[in-house]
Amino acid sequence: MRHLMSPLDFTTQELDRLFDLADDIEKNPGRYTHACEGKKLATCFYEPSTRTRLSFEAAMLNLGGSVIGFSDASSSSASKGESVSDTIRVISCFADICAMRHPKEGAPMVAADRSSIPVINAGDGGHQHPTQTLTDLLTIRSLKGRLSNFTIGLCGDLKFGRTVHSLINALVRYEGIHFIFISPEELKVPDYITDMLKEKNIPYEEVIRLESIMPRLDFLYMTRVQRERFFNEEDYVRLKDFYILDKTKMALAKEDMLVLHPLPRVNEISVEVDDDPRAAYFRQVQYGVYVRMALILTLLDIHVD
Repeated sequence: MRHLMSPLDFTTQELDRLFDLADDIEKNPGRYTHACEGKKLATCFYEPSTRTRLSFEAAMLNLGGSVIGFSDASSSSASKGESVSDTIRVISCFADICAMRHPKEGAPMVAADRSSIPVINAGDGGHQHPTQTLTDLLTIRSLKGRLSNFTIGLCGDLKFGRTVHSLINALVRYEGIHFIFISPEELKVPDYITDMLKEKNIPYEEVIRLESIMPRLDFLYMTRVQRERFFNEEDYVRLKDFYILDKTKMALAKEDMLVLHPLPRVNEISVEVDDDPRAAYFRQVQYGVYVRMALILTLLDIHVD
């Protein structure tokens, strides 16, 4: 039995196989409509989510399986004080696989240690968001045809953004990646990330102005400034509108540059950018369903002929 706690739990070779499966699911969805008949996915979400939870549920339903679970802690026995360890032991009696989101870092790992079914980390605090990273990697591979030799700018909340941390850790395993970090001083990428890049001799830059580096980017990964990660409202209000991507900034970019965003957005990408063919964030959502379908099949060890 296998769990997914981090994108690094899979080797690059295993990721290639996972993405090949996701590609086949995209091209031949009818082959997979009964693959998980009789199987149940439990979605245990201790904090709110729209895209991730519904993406997991859509993935399982597309595979012919069914879904049980809860969408926030107040509707679970956690509100009565039940531990994550006890919850997963109970869930293991009802379901075949579990996707868990939790505000506390490491909670899905605690669940995995006690679980008798595969557990997928669907986001734990500001730590990891591995299935978003798999979505990002599949999107990049599908739209560019490769996972190597490009420059990616990561913009916005780089301090608290778990999607950013996961993506950086995943991309360092591929050749020729150049990182440009775009953020205000207060939201810089953590030292442990830059220390890791230095140790691996991977090039990176830290800049404040988005306009200054737009012409050099192959990908721009935008993130929102997350209110829930701030200790006080004043800091959030001061920084939330620091970067807004609009048509003027897009005019500085390459014709084949692509904009990614883990969503939800607030106002960091103007709606006027949505019609630009380089805006890939809604296509990214669809790739998220394909990769979660492939992940469910892989962790349940289900093979479709």
